[in-house]
Amino acid sequence: MTLCPDSTLSLVSPSISDRQLLAPLKLGIMASGNGSNFDVVAQAIQDGQLNAQIQVLIYNNPSAKAAVKAANRGVESVLLNHRNYKSREEFDEKIVQTLRHYDVDWVIMAGWMRLVTSVLIDAFPERIINIHPSLLPSFKGIHAVEQALASGVKITGCTAHIACLEMDSGPILIQAAVPVLPDDTAETLHARIQIQEHRILPLAIALAACRFKN
Repeated sequence: MTLCPDSTLSLVSPSISDRQLLAPLKLGIMASGNGSNFDVVAQAIQDGQLNAQIQVLIYNNPSAKAAVKAANRGVESVLLNHRNYKSREEFDEKIVQTLRHYDVDWVIMAGWMRLVTSVLIDAFPERIINIHPSLLPSFKGIHAVEQALASGVKITGCTAHIACLEMDSGPILIQAAVPVLPDDTAETLHARIQIQEHRILPLAIALAACRFKN
């Protein structure tokens, strides 16, 4: 176990050595909210922990703060508002078109709050990474933190995995376990889980690249 910034214990598995962080990657990041996971990936690249380049940020919410974070880092962003498309498939077709335009080879769903279709999955087979605030396969879907609290579990956490057509499913890359404290609320527990999301997402990207090559 290792001590986290918030002074609670967590367990991250598997571990990864620095030698596994060398694969050059061209990333397309998809986000719907404040972009904290986008920022973590960008910082890992800046710090030399992840040999990659963010080609583009795609966001679907016009008020998403992720776009501001991208602008601050000099990363091009594209707004694709899902409300402007007749179907999920049509929306995903536009996403694929945009990702290909920016020469993306890995897609990172970093707080992407939309179900994806086979249009996107098939365009980037085994090259789409999702981060979810639970220890999958437990507590899939929205309100995962609230689900964990309601169930009475003593440990929850977060998972980075290869996305597939089934929601919050697919091969698990890395997980971080977080204890549920007696006085936890959804807000306090989510805040501690998010610290671990930020910790494991850059590692998951490197692990996925190594897994794909092997």
